[in-house]
Amino acid sequence: MTPLSIAMISDFFHPDVGGVENHIYMLSATLIGKGHKVIVITHSHAPDRVGVRWLLPWLKVYYIPFLPIASSATLPNFFTSLPYLRTILLREHIHLIHAHASLSSIGHEGILHAHLMGIRTVFTDHSLFGFEDAASILTNKLLAGTLKNVDAVICVSHTGRENTVLRGELFERDATAPSKLIVRNNVYVIPNALVADEFKPGPPKSTDIITIVVLSRLAYRKGIDLLVATAPRICAAFPNVRFIVGGDGPKLIDLLQMREKHLLQDRIELLGSVRHSDVRSVLHQGAIFMNTSLTESFGIAILEAACAGLYVVSTRVGGVPEILPSDMISFAEPEEDDLFRAMSEAIRIVAAGKHDPQRAHERVKTFYNWEDVAARTEKVYDAVMKSPQIELWERMQRTMELGPFAGPIYTIILIVDCIFFMFLEWWMPREDLDYANVRWNAERFARLAEKERAKTMQSTVNAGG
Repeated sequence: MTPLSIAMISDFFHPDVGGVENHIYMLSATLIGKGHKVIVITHSHAPDRVGVRWLLPWLKVYYIPFLPIASSATLPNFFTSLPYLRTILLREHIHLIHAHASLSSIGHEGILHAHLMGIRTVFTDHSLFGFEDAASILTNKLLAGTLKNVDAVICVSHTGRENTVLRGELFERDATAPSKLIVRNNVYVIPNALVADEFKPGPPKSTDIITIVVLSRLAYRKGIDLLVATAPRICAAFPNVRFIVGGDGPKLIDLLQMREKHLLQDRIELLGSVRHSDVRSVLHQGAIFMNTSLTESFGIAILEAACAGLYVVSTRVGGVPEILPSDMISFAEPEEDDLFRAMSEAIRIVAAGKHDPQRAHERVKTFYNWEDVAARTEKVYDAVMKSPQIELWERMQRTMELGPFAGPIYTIILIVDCIFFMFLEWWMPREDLDYANVRWNAERFARLAEKERAKTMQSTVNAGG
């Protein structure tokens, strides 16, 4: 594939830690290793992370001066981001924008502005959302407005694809039967991945004490209420079981109260926030990983735990059943009694020595890797670059399909955006921009990136050993 200049755009990126942040970084690093030029555009992190920063391996990050309002997401600006994005995208000679996450305002805005500069667009959805509450209704309408004009959509699971297709209204009329709607042919499924060598199993552990690990944001949607209800029952039924809970959030107070009420201070350890670099050491302390999420598109924490050799117990929600083979995970419905049943089953499996951590690691290693994810993403990029550009009139027609209320509003935004862009073309002509050096040797760049990745991997292995 011809090397591309790619801009990853999202509100969620380093120094914040999470599944989306890790996905963007690892995908960018792997694409750089394949010879592509990749930059990241995100919002600033007060007080000092504004401007341009560099991350290994040669990943250039633009922190533009927008502050988040909640959960690392910025307020939708629509037009105020255009001067920043136009300057960055033009000076870096960007061919394609890859936006991430439904709640990322800057990602939506990047897709809105990209077509004005002839830049192609790809969007990856990482989460599942409902259809009934006010927040979901508003978010889904914003997503539908964005995806009407995107060139390709990537989802991390088949369940996530179904959810995104419905939320984003990704339908078109069948040419053979105009009354029939079919899913657009530019919606793809590419799962998450991990660096398996960073999650090797620890030394064999005695089954005299079985440790259950929970690593999660302590929030309602992560099912912490289920953990609060189930943990005392498990401790009462199995005297040799203890819990390690890592994470922070609004439900931490509920866990503290539960521990005090049942006098389980010596059996339930609360670690608070855990850095991603410390996740492996926490997983090495356990034999079972417990996931109580009420909604989950993929669940990278489950994958990391299985790779580290832990047996997994999870609620059967979202895309979780797609992640692992049935002999590596026990499922429960998201309710207290069934979760207790599944945990009891897992404890007996581990106590009987029926789960081999090293074999589990070797299997996960063959299932998911970033080279495969990057190769599949490249195929999406190639299809997008070869597809015809969406003309302005077609974009307006698609936007009007949003409905009698949202359609005209989005169309007005689209038209004003075009007028503002033409003003910027006059006010700040392209020839006056400080362009970055477009000449990079793709083969040499890939070789250097591979050398740096090998060095980083070796230092990680040495640290783990």
